[in-house]
Amino acid sequence: MSYVFESPVHWARSAKVLVGLVVAILLVSIGCAGAASGAQATSAHAVTYQSAAAFSQPPDVGHIIEPISVQPLVLAPNGYVQQEFFASGTATAFRATSTPSDGKWSITPTTTAHYATRILVRRPSDPAKFNGTVLVEWMNVSDGESAPDWDYLNPMLMRDGYAYVAVSAQALGVDGGKAILGAAAAGTQGLVQEEPARYGSLHHPGDQYALDIFAQIAKALKAPHTTVLGGLKLKRIVAVGESQSAYYLTTFADALQPRTNIFDGIFIHSRGGSGAPLSASVTSKKGPDNLRIRTDLKIPVFMFETQTDLVQLGYTPAQQPNTDRIRTWEVAGTSHADTYDLGNYSPTIIGCTQQINDGPQHEVVQAAFSAYERWLVDGTAPASPPPFKLASTNPPVLALDQNGNVIGGVRTPAVNVPVSTLSGAAPPGTTSLCQLFGQTTPFSPAKLASLYKSQAGYLAAYTTSLDKAIAEGYILSADRAELLAQAMQVQFPA
Repeated sequence: MSYVFESPVHWARSAKVLVGLVVAILLVSIGCAGAASGAQATSAHAVTYQSAAAFSQPPDVGHIIEPISVQPLVLAPNGYVQQEFFASGTATAFRATSTPSDGKWSITPTTTAHYATRILVRRPSDPAKFNGTVLVEWMNVSDGESAPDWDYLNPMLMRDGYAYVAVSAQALGVDGGKAILGAAAAGTQGLVQEEPARYGSLHHPGDQYALDIFAQIAKALKAPHTTVLGGLKLKRIVAVGESQSAYYLTTFADALQPRTNIFDGIFIHSRGGSGAPLSASVTSKKGPDNLRIRTDLKIPVFMFETQTDLVQLGYTPAQQPNTDRIRTWEVAGTSHADTYDLGNYSPTIIGCTQQINDGPQHEVVQAAFSAYERWLVDGTAPASPPPFKLASTNPPVLALDQNGNVIGGVRTPAVNVPVSTLSGAAPPGTTSLCQLFGQTTPFSPAKLASLYKSQAGYLAAYTTSLDKAIAEGYILSADRAELLAQAMQVQFPA
């Protein structure tokens, strides 16, 4: 079954749980995400985490529960179809025997449990348009499920012919339960409760099994006999995840990837300084707060970091040099969440009174993944920009230029030819949720005039900076016209 646009029911659901969407990109209390569902667990007498999931068709009843999004799902006009499948098997939990900050973790299997979850496959309807790469997104959970990297990476994904698989990897998305922060303080429905006729056979044994569930689904996607990709010939498979999911991918990279070698690449979007716990216990230790990606992986790992991630979410102690297998882009002018996450909704719907960050995260993350794809295909490494300059390391404080924008990192016209101060930090006194949306402080007409003299002067400087960013690989040429159109909207005094 394929869907062209979101149904009115889904749009109503999106509006109703918008707070759940933006909370789903939070990192707070990650150890609380998805307590064990009560499924029977057994001792792991043998290592089973090299298994592959079994795929099956869901019952032809009810309707697909789409990931929460404020962006319209436009598949058919872009030559894409969507299908849903169930994935099941026996997953293994692990405990860490050592968790050094260099990421070279040692783990041992503990118990096993049966699981049955779901995946969503979005792929080109014409196999000739497939570029060979399948993205597997660890969906984000809070007051429901969201797929933020599908939203951030489009329209690039569909334009360039990627296949995409969204995985309900965590217990909260399948069985529901107590929300992490969420709009529904008393709890949130999972797939099983929200559409029992369709999803009643699903069950998740708890997030201590999520890493292996994710690996088993990836292994099944790579199997030559699989039919869930509609006959597409997979060449590369890449794990992607944003915010809370980025924490899990950090742990996956350090703990499971060296033992499974299941992914050809891992794209980590907006992580903090630690990783997700191997145990689902609320009191479980997440790992060191300066946790790095291990340097002995055989695959390329890309990390995309905003200003908020560095300071408010504690990534600064985990910074590490770029290598021939690791790239990090710290992107100037961005915050952990921004106007793109809200679409046409006002920030007041989530209680934010400040003008939230409207920096170029969406545009740069598309360019980042395009560069990452070239790295996977022909070995051409992405650009290696300098990190942000710090005014202080303890506590971490970003160094700012005369316009209040950060120094260093990936540079775009938003900070090199600014019309505002773009911060990853919100004003003091805002809620913890709104703090993740940063702040935009527009320049006064007098300051704009002093910087650029006139709109023509501004547009000339902006165009030069934009073309430089495109040449450096930080912006895609496909976004040039839209960004120039936005720049033309900047008002100057007569």
